[in-house]
Amino acid sequence: MKRPLPPSWQDIIERNVDLYRYLPEELKPQLHGHIQNFLEEKRFEGCGGLTVTEEMRVTIAAQACILLLNRPSTYFPKCDSILVYPGAYVAQKRSRMGFVETEESSVRLGESWTQGTVVLAWDEVSREASDVRGGRNVVLHEFAHQLDQEDGTGDGTPILESRASYAEWAKVLGEDFVTLRKKLSRHERDVIDAYGATNEAEFFAVSTEVFFDKGQALRRIHPRLYDQLKGYYKLDPASWEPK
Repeated sequence: MKRPLPPSWQDIIERNVDLYRYLPEELKPQLHGHIQNFLEEKRFEGCGGLTVTEEMRVTIAAQACILLLNRPSTYFPKCDSILVYPGAYVAQKRSRMGFVETEESSVRLGESWTQGTVVLAWDEVSREASDVRGGRNVVLHEFAHQLDQEDGTGDGTPILESRASYAEWAKVLGEDFVTLRKKLSRHERDVIDAYGATNEAEFFAVSTEVFFDKGQALRRIHPRLYDQLKGYYKLDPASWEPK
């Protein structure tokens, strides 16, 4: 049995992680155990001159581990390190067409690598963790990618409970993905951010953010999608929110 959280960790979570305030009390001991396992297993590294503090480690771990509640937990087995930048950082992306190789630079707030690394911008982590109703959370987003990538591919379909689950998952998420793209083409807004229309993997990750941060709105606008995520995560965040 895991020992109680150190008081300093408890203070950090209560101060920094807004979602924790809405979490049902019966889930908190489970989350505390996950946080301790996560921090024992994962290596944190500061980038861009940043020194990673206890506050950063605990704040990130608390959010990532919410994705593991009520489910068999292997603690993101493909992720062994977390790189933390002080803010937005520039990443290089190489692509090849025939004999021509190109390299593009892009400014990022986070990313998830299939090779075992999650990269995060601390200022974005801190800002979004303290505003759960903002509907955006880079930690939930990138670790949702880790769940998606556990089967070796980031395609918007994580490992599900049964073979029978995959057909309904593909139908519901596929249809809502198309619906989002159509709404955006008509310049209509949706509770799911436009970035979710990039591809199926981003749709799953962005939908995960909204599921936890704006559960009631997602349930109202995308009820079938909400039910699929509720079945996968074994949680009902819409019931945590004040009515």
